[in-house]
Order: sequence, then C-alpha cells, then structure tokens
Amino acid sequence: MDDDLMLMIPGPTPVPDPVLLAMAKPTIGHRSGDFSLIMKEVTEHLKWLHQTTNDVLIVAGSGTSAMEAGIINFLSAGDRVLVGSNGKFGDRWAKVAKAYNLNVEVISAEWGQPLDTEQFRQTLEADANKEIKAVIITHSETSTGVINDLQTINGYVKTHGTALMMVDAVTSLGAISVPVDEWGLDVVASGSQKGYMIPPGLGFVSVSPKAWEAYKTATLPKFYLDLGMYSKSAAKDSNPFTPPVNLFYGLQVALQMLKAEGLEQVFSRHQRSKTAIREAVKALGLSLFASDDVASPAVTAVAPERVEAEKIRSTMRKQFNIALAGGQDHLKGKIFRIGHLGFIGDRDILTCISALEATLQQLGDTGFTPGAGVSAAAKVLG
Repeated sequence: MDDDLMLMIPGPTPVPDPVLLAMAKPTIGHRSGDFSLIMKEVTEHLKWLHQTTNDVLIVAGSGTSAMEAGIINFLSAGDRVLVGSNGKFGDRWAKVAKAYNLNVEVISAEWGQPLDTEQFRQTLEADANKEIKAVIITHSETSTGVINDLQTINGYVKTHGTALMMVDAVTSLGAISVPVDEWGLDVVASGSQKGYMIPPGLGFVSVSPKAWEAYKTATLPKFYLDLGMYSKSAAKDSNPFTPPVNLFYGLQVALQMLKAEGLEQVFSRHQRSKTAIREAVKALGLSLFASDDVASPAVTAVAPERVEAEKIRSTMRKQFNIALAGGQDHLKGKIFRIGHLGFIGDRDILTCISALEATLQQLGDTGFTPGAGVSAAAKVLG
C-alpha cells in the first residue's frame, strides 16, 4: 500500500488540501478584473504577515530570485557590502554579490554557530566615511538550523545610518516574528515553499522607503527582476509579467489560513514544534548541531554519532515514506535535518519522532530507551 510522502524538510513544505484544491481551479487571465481582486487581497495579507505598510512585491521565482532581486535593485558595482556567512545561504549571498561586482566583505562564523554581532558593530562603527552601502544577513540559516540575531545586527546598521539592511527571511518569515516596520528593515526576501505553505514558484520582497531612495541611483543591470516595474504594477493590482496564476490561487487561500490562525499563534506553533523536536532528539541520545539558544524555529539539524546520518535518512524514506534533509557541502553525510516549518502540526511531529525511534532500532542503535523520544515530544505538545 502506497502512502503519500511526508515532507519533514525545510522546503518544499507540506501543502494543505484547501490550497491544493484552490490551485486546481481553471486558470484565468492575468490581466482580468478577477485576477486584480486576488492580487489586491494577497498584497494586503502579505503586508500583514510582514508587519509592514511598505511595498511587498511578488516575483515568479524561488527565494533565491527574491534575494537576488533585493540585492541588485538598490546597489551599484563597486559598492561595499557586508555579508554575514555561517552556512550555505550566507555563502550564496556573498557569491551573488561578487557576481555583480560588489565590494564584498564577509563576516563569517563556523557552521552551527551564530554570527558574531560584535563584528558587525565594530566594522560599522569603523566606517567613518559611510562607505558600507548594505549589510546582507540570513536570518534563519537553513543549512545548520541556526537563527541569527537579526535585531541586534539591524540596530548597529540603523546607528550607522547609511547602510541598507537586507535580509534573507526565506525560512523565518511565517515562522518567527519579522517586524519589518518596527525594526526598520529595508529589504526582506522570502519564498513560497516555506512558511507560506504553497509549492515553490513565488518569491516575495518587501522594500522600505529608504531602499527606494537607493533604487533611484542604483546602476546594477536588471530587467525581469527590476522591482520598480513590480511596484508600479502592484499599485494597480497587477504584475509586470505573466505570473503563475494558479499559485496565486493557492497563495490567497494559504494567507487566509494564516490570518485566521493569527500571527502570535503561528509563531507559538513553530516554537512549540521546535522545542518538541529538540527535546525528543535529546531523549534519543542524539546530538543537536546547534545549541538551544540559537535554534531556528524552522529546522533542526542533528549530528548522530552512533548511526550514520544517511542511513537514517534512507531508512526513514524507504520504511516510513518520510523525507528528512541531509547535510550540505562539508556537512554532507554528517548531519540530517528535520523541517518543522509551515503546515506542520503536532501529529506530524509525533509521527516523525516515532518513525525515527523505529529507524534507530532497526539500525541497531541501543543508546536510548524505546519510547523516550515520543514521550519527550508529547510532554511539550501536551
């Protein structure tokens, strides 16, 4: 008997049935009045989710396209930028910035550790001539399960006064509070296949007035990702190019679901899921890759010592049809990652931990008491 694959990865995340059903509706014209009504509603709800009155623009593409758009629209070749890198995606933004001939200074930390906020403070305070034009940070580093201290780093950027704060919030938006207006974040990028609970294909970029001022003098090449065109179209409840209409159907329903749940409830659900997973992993005698105080609410990285990580992933997939994520780059084969982002509930958490316990037993791991993981998770979820 075939079961549906259970996604316990940091993206794509599970899609609720109402969203899937919405996307099955007949496609309509993207220049029609009916589509404009959808565009108007989703834009309003995106601003609610971002906690902003700024533009929140929608591009057809992944989270990477949204982040690249956020970088290239407000900078010029030769501009000095600080990029925080403590994982795969911080590394990626440094590569993107270098590809556009920006003057990139990387502030790095070991994978599994958070970015050192003091390094940002010192570097920004030393910039007496205000040469730093942007600070680029990954909020939730998916590759390691670390949440970076965006609020503190952003405070130093605000004290600097000139630099723009650019944020990869791909796996934090919708999982933890990212108060764009309260913190004064300038550019925040995210993707549909994460906390938004819809399939891959849409990227979102919020843009502050300060960033729009920088746009006026930015000279990096752009066309399809020219956010100025998206802003003009959004003001008319439209899109400058042909959008994936059926994904907008899904986005409309997903945002309605999130709004019905409420922001604080969405954030507390993710915190509860994170804690349940982490307590279960500890109870099973497995090592967590990141410490509790910097743990992401979106994904938990586990570094098993008694059993190979890839054997755990393979058995979970073959035996229980549950997908876990593996390690990336030098962590390949050394960790596995459990996603608990988006449409993930208590039942999913308990199912995953039960299957993990059974998997460890099948692989000959005797370093834990059977039932300990499920019991630890249940205490949190109860």
